[in-house]
Amino acid sequence: MKTEEQNVTVYISFKDVTLEGFLNIPTNPKGLVLFSHGSGSSRLSPRNNYVSNILQQKGIATLLFDLLTESEDKIYKNRFDIDKLAHRLIETTQWAQQHQRVKGLPLGYFGASTGAASALRAAAFFGTAIKAVVSRGGRPDLAMDELSKVKASTLFIVGSRDTDVITMNQRAYEKLECKKKLEIIPGAGHLFEEPGKLRAVAEISATWFLKWFGKNPENYV
Repeated sequence: MKTEEQNVTVYISFKDVTLEGFLNIPTNPKGLVLFSHGSGSSRLSPRNNYVSNILQQKGIATLLFDLLTESEDKIYKNRFDIDKLAHRLIETTQWAQQHQRVKGLPLGYFGASTGAASALRAAAFFGTAIKAVVSRGGRPDLAMDELSKVKASTLFIVGSRDTDVITMNQRAYEKLECKKKLEIIPGAGHLFEEPGKLRAVAEISATWFLKWFGKNPENYV
């Protein structure tokens, strides 16, 4: 697929709601990654935007969007309604599959915190249509019942100082039956705020997506 580089605001409309997002398409994109944000976050998340920018530099299109409307986000329990968030991600994925600018691209998910659970549930729904999933400091344990159904190659990234989340990720990791990897970033906390740690997350994520977006992923070096 060939396209000129584009950075546009998109409005993703369903029967009962319209979600706002940022669609960033580099020239000759190798795939599209949809971001699934954690609780209380949005398309404006500085950390996810940072990762998104690195992915774009590597030739990967990205879609950062609000899983909840502004009014929905004010209701605290909505932020942890994984069923609702996964449904929104599924609908947005279907929208992307039909969008003229990115239609036909290999698809992946980048989930942060609770957003990782909705990403994994959506990946289980789509099967092999989703090529790769990356979880950053995620809560995959919130999708435990769906993990065995995930076909997408899945990477868990956790900071070495985020001990409770490491335990949750290790438990979830054992449930996965797909291609998988657990990456511990030395010296990093939950938000990867330490110097260079978020860059490491972005670089590792880009490598993972490019590997599984490729035509011959097993031969990727």
